[in-house]
Amino acid sequence: MSWTSRLAELGVELPKVPAPAGAYVPAVRSGSLVFTAGQVPFVDGKVAATGKVGREISPEEAKGHARTCALNALAAVDALVGIDRVTRVVKVVGFVASAEGFTGQPGVVNGASELLGEVFGDAGQHARSAVGVAELPLGVPVEVELIVEVGE
Repeated sequence: MSWTSRLAELGVELPKVPAPAGAYVPAVRSGSLVFTAGQVPFVDGKVAATGKVGREISPEEAKGHARTCALNALAAVDALVGIDRVTRVVKVVGFVASAEGFTGQPGVVNGASELLGEVFGDAGQHARSAVGVAELPLGVPVEVELIVEVGE
């Protein structure tokens, strides 16, 4: 089964690649690896939420935004090389704009990790970092970047 078929089976549609908010590209290939830029929770070209997790944004809501970020990152991979060329997800890095004292970053970034597992199965198992930060671009609560391996 192709990853495109798997997405359809899950009822998941990749969004359009959000336009970069700066002087960078959404994804770059180097050898067999594709590195995405950090993706924020854009939905239909607009920021889906702003605020700090543990204050304005609940951890469960932020987990949903991390899933959206991962979908945006997959869209960037698809636009560059085609999603069906992915052979495995190598690494996920999630940044969580955290209110003082909030320590649930891993649970938030699980939103991205769980989506990748649903789509890619065993090939979606990855190394990961979940980092709490004071601020993120545009005031968003979460940002996710991916490294995936691709075949020919």
